[in-house]
Amino acid sequence: MIFYNQVYQFINKDDKNRLRVIEINDPIAYYVDLHGDTSMPKKIDLATLEAEVQSEVLLAIPDPYAKSYSDSDLTEKQRQKRDKDWQVISEAWNVSKERLLEKKTREGTLAEIASKSGISKLKVKRAFSRFWQRGLNKNALLPDYMYSGGKGKERDLSESKVGRPRKYTLSDDGQQGINITEDIKKQFAYVIKKYYRKKEQISLAETYDYLLREFYSDQYHENNILKYKVWDASRIPTYNQFYYWFKKYEDPQQDITLRISAKEFDLKHRPILSNSTLETDGPGTRFQIDATIADIFLVSSFDRSLVIGRPVVYGVIDVYSRMVTGIYVGLEGPSWIGAMMALDNMVANKVEYCQQFNINIDESQWPARHLPEIIIADRGEFEGYSVDNLINNFNIKIENTPAYRGDLKGIIERQFRTINGKIKRKTPGAIQKEFRERGDRDYRLDASLNLEEFIKVVIHLVLKHNQKIIEKYPLEKGMITSGLIATPINLWNWGIANKKGRLQTVTDKNILRMNLLPKGRARITRAGLKFKGLFYGSEKALNEQWYLRLKNTSIEVLYDPREMNQIYIPHADGRDFDTCYLLETSKEYKRDTLEEIEFYQNLLVEAKAEEQVKQRENTINADLAIEGIVKQAMEDKKQSVTQPINKSEKLRDIRVNRQAEKMLNRENEKFNLDEKLDETQVDIIDFETKEKIDNSPQKKSTSRLMQKLKKKRDEEFGKNK
Repeated sequence: MIFYNQVYQFINKDDKNRLRVIEINDPIAYYVDLHGDTSMPKKIDLATLEAEVQSEVLLAIPDPYAKSYSDSDLTEKQRQKRDKDWQVISEAWNVSKERLLEKKTREGTLAEIASKSGISKLKVKRAFSRFWQRGLNKNALLPDYMYSGGKGKERDLSESKVGRPRKYTLSDDGQQGINITEDIKKQFAYVIKKYYRKKEQISLAETYDYLLREFYSDQYHENNILKYKVWDASRIPTYNQFYYWFKKYEDPQQDITLRISAKEFDLKHRPILSNSTLETDGPGTRFQIDATIADIFLVSSFDRSLVIGRPVVYGVIDVYSRMVTGIYVGLEGPSWIGAMMALDNMVANKVEYCQQFNINIDESQWPARHLPEIIIADRGEFEGYSVDNLINNFNIKIENTPAYRGDLKGIIERQFRTINGKIKRKTPGAIQKEFRERGDRDYRLDASLNLEEFIKVVIHLVLKHNQKIIEKYPLEKGMITSGLIATPINLWNWGIANKKGRLQTVTDKNILRMNLLPKGRARITRAGLKFKGLFYGSEKALNEQWYLRLKNTSIEVLYDPREMNQIYIPHADGRDFDTCYLLETSKEYKRDTLEEIEFYQNLLVEAKAEEQVKQRENTINADLAIEGIVKQAMEDKKQSVTQPINKSEKLRDIRVNRQAEKMLNRENEKFNLDEKLDETQVDIIDFETKEKIDNSPQKKSTSRLMQKLKKKRDEEFGKNK
């Protein structure tokens, strides 16, 4: 409901845009803006105004001018100025209210008031603006009354202050503060939503400061700088009141979600009303797989003085029994390759696996060698690659957890923490704390274990885990009556005997590996099967003439990126494959990983790119030189040919000219193996012409034919002169 003389503030604007309702004539309401030297009434539908209040676009706020003044606190000049303006304004407002509210008649009415009172029209406007903006009362006409020095008193409210009285009063009249009304609660909710529930994570105290700035202060400028003057303490809600109502309506989920993230709430604050075990009905129902970087530095197996960094540990665990069903410890990943190795170990015979590291066990100590019904994994490693093959060929469901939701794989995550804790206490080179202080020894220098030795450590930790009692395991009645001790091995065996379970066995490991290896497309060319820039040959491709019949088509292949010596062409039956071997044209990449090959290929591309710049530069310079030669030749031609020659004369003796030019070139091109010439010169006489022939080295070898050709050419040129 809209009230007469109520002040409202827009909350969707940065500036403090406030208005006061000065008249209500249903269905119309009139209001003025509280900012500006002159502010004239504006008209609005009452329903529209009520809708804005209901939708909290407008909030009712305390009247910023709600103060009463005692005449004894005012100067004589202030009282006279107020009374003079009040006489004019009150009379005009009572007589001409409707005309002043309407825009069409307002200017004429103001002019009449100014003429009648002997005051300028601008002063009348300012007086009415002050009257409307500051509460439609006599003291509203006080000049600059908020700075007049009078001691303000809060407007008398119909109710006394509720709640515990303040220890110290905040005003001279002993006023105890304000009550928290529904409008003030809306102000609290507004600033909490606008400022507190944001990624900037400002404190509640800072939010309270924004509350005062938004609703309980006045703007003013000092040296052209905008400042805020907070109202008297008796007219504002206290921080304790603000805090009380914040806690009363607190929404922790919304606060954490909006201030931090929904992931943070889901990971650390959501209610835990169930556990993973209740989602299974026996061993093999769900396996969880995850990777972690171990908190230890290792040394090289070739030279223990070389530190190779921290290994990656992949683990697969059965949710029902907590049995570790597969591991991979190495330097791959976290990636699909590491996950692939862990899945391969998941179906491996653990007795044979442990024997590779000289650890002798029997099958009862680690009986897991099966495929599950569901694998819960991280989105990163299990999106794409060969996941579809696992789903389609082995009927395994893959459940990818959302990003940053490690809590959904809580069992395997907890085991990783346990393993890392053991490693820190038992092995040299382990990370002892996140940050070393100045003067502390670098724990990396203590690294002593190589990768194989660390794998042995992890195997022993897994064997120990499989026989460890699980505290707080939700035992079933059947387990309790049978006297079961809740160790992973006991739970595994009991579940197989008494539960359905979903365990699958793998008879041919190569079939599983074919479904785990990454896929790609190889193109058939005349030079072989081209894949990742390398060329491979296949006996089947040669026998079936793929290079001729299927040229420029592509086929699906499997590959192991750790060594690209061969790729595999799977058969349509899904049980067999053909091997393609690296050809001689790509032998320089033999035994290289895909990562190394791509690195070299990128280097080659970069080198070619750099060389192309040089090639373009050489082309530009060569073109420039050629253009210079041609230009000079054309200039020389213009200078040497002084008279025009017709086409027939120019082309008539091409053969003779060519022969003469050839003989001249032969003089310059001939080989002279003996460069020592006889310096003795003799006179040689031509018997036909009776003339002396030049016997110099440059003319010595000139033949009679040459003389005739030259003579013929000279004659021809002589005719043209």
